Amino acid sequence: MTLPEGAVVVLTGIMASGKSTVAQALAERLPKAAHVRGDVFRRMIVSGGVPYEGEAGSESEAQLHLRYRLSASTADTYAAAGFTAVVQDVILGEELKAYVELLRTRPVYVVVLAPRPDAVAAREAARGKTGYGAWTVEGLDAILRERTPRVGLWLDSTESTVEETVDGILAGLDEARVK
Repeated sequence: MTLPEGAVVVLTGIMASGKSTVAQALAERLPKAAHVRGDVFRRMIVSGGVPYEGEAGSESEAQLHLRYRLSASTADTYAAAGFTAVVQDVILGEELKAYVELLRTRPVYVVVLAPRPDAVAAREAARGKTGYGAWTVEGLDAILRERTPRVGLWLDSTESTVEETVDGILAGLDEARVK
């Protein structure tokens, strides 16, 4: 199976799970694709930005939902123009189902990168940036594995190269399709 033009692929996982690299590589393999980086919308806030720390009903949660709405709208706009939109962001817990509902485009595919926490910790230590702030690898991994609905294609990419992970996504599109 191949991804149709005008589809949306949502690629999620915890920080340092390989989302950015895999999303870019997936988009590069497709004939007409856009890589929608959810974190770009957070970085567009010049003043008054509040990092999300998990507090329900907080300003940080409102800003997270704003980011999700903006990325979903952007993905829908690219898809309407005939591009396959590959959205990459940290979307965990029940937020994953809510995000899929924000999308108007069909079909929608969900891919969850779930490498082992020890591998993520090693990747995080080797990165030039730190994304965890108040979070820990183990804490986010627990939210991923214990509170995120099992929708779409879940891949343990611990031992896979980027190319192998993209191959796994393309091979698993039937399982990844959620709408």
